[in-house]
Amino acid sequence: MLYPERLETQRLILRRPQLADAAAMFERFTSDPSVTRFMSWATHATVDDTLAYLRFATAGWVQNEDFSYLVFARDDLRLLGSTGLHPESKAELFTGYVFARDAWGKGFATEALSAMLELAPSVRTVRSVSATCAIDHAASIRVMEKCGMQRDTILKKHQVLPNLGAEPRDVVRYVKRYDR
Repeated sequence: MLYPERLETQRLILRRPQLADAAAMFERFTSDPSVTRFMSWATHATVDDTLAYLRFATAGWVQNEDFSYLVFARDDLRLLGSTGLHPESKAELFTGYVFARDAWGKGFATEALSAMLELAPSVRTVRSVSATCAIDHAASIRVMEKCGMQRDTILKKHQVLPNLGAEPRDVVRYVKRYDR
């Protein structure tokens, strides 16, 4: 089964990104240092940076290897953020999310992550979906826990978070396991 290019939840529309989304993404979240602070990618300096990401995301879809989604509010079609599923192995997926500042604290990240965790086993046989975040990113930890993900481990000096500096940082890994 192929990943759907569009999903709907109670309050959200998740759809495959398009190159034409670059300006809106840049304006809403990829250029905002507060939003990108804990991300594994640098804050975008120009729309071309966001366009480069969208080319990568498009290639992932075309190659059936990586599935990013943009997240929109169903009521007004406002772009809220992004999420996705990224295969780490045949039976293990990785997910993450980023949301515009005005979308924080409204449950949108929880709803989008829940959609990804529900989608994963419906599309392929998976043992687990994991996500990581900086150990001091309390809001992201709360989202993962609300979605039923279990704290797995702290990965020491595991990941460079470029907006926080060049040194690898400790991250916490959460996992949702599926019984098959």
